[in-house]
Amino acid sequence: MDEKKKALIIIDVQKAFDHKKWGERNNLNAEGNISTILKLWREKGWTVIHIQHTSDDPSSLFYPQNKGFAIKEIVKPIDEEMIITKKVNSSFIGTNLEEFLKVNGIKTVVITGLTTPHCVSTTTRMSGNLGFNTYLISDATAAFGMKDQNEKYYDAETIHTISLATLHNEFATILTTEKLINNFIK
Repeated sequence: MDEKKKALIIIDVQKAFDHKKWGERNNLNAEGNISTILKLWREKGWTVIHIQHTSDDPSSLFYPQNKGFAIKEIVKPIDEEMIITKKVNSSFIGTNLEEFLKVNGIKTVVITGLTTPHCVSTTTRMSGNLGFNTYLISDATAAFGMKDQNEKYYDAETIHTISLATLHNEFATILTTEKLINNFIK
């Protein structure tokens, strides 16, 4: 990775995902792993972009006046770090993310955040399709259990694992936090 031409993208690490309505979640250490990557990224002075999901619906956990909208303290943005708000699953739709990356000559993105099958997956797919050299950090994202169209339940770990499998070597390179740190940061 070209050190000056990469960005860490942290997607939707917001208090809304602490709500019990989501149910069972895997990878409870995701935020801690994101924080570890973020700390090292900041030490290197590399680009950090925070993505924050927003809703126009006052009853939504992601409505700006509701406490769920807030980015979790463990990865809270500082000073000049960019915060982009989005209303859909992709961090590229209706935002200036693509333009910002291109204007700044950033060709490589490292994606972390919540949740694996939704905004993380959609952003990762678009990043790959737009030609960015995309890395997704498997233990710096998480999923919730969910039911399919036939009401069959799939646990959070299964959802997470299958989501990663659909992205690996097609839209992104999947790495762990440890592999990212050992191979690209230090």
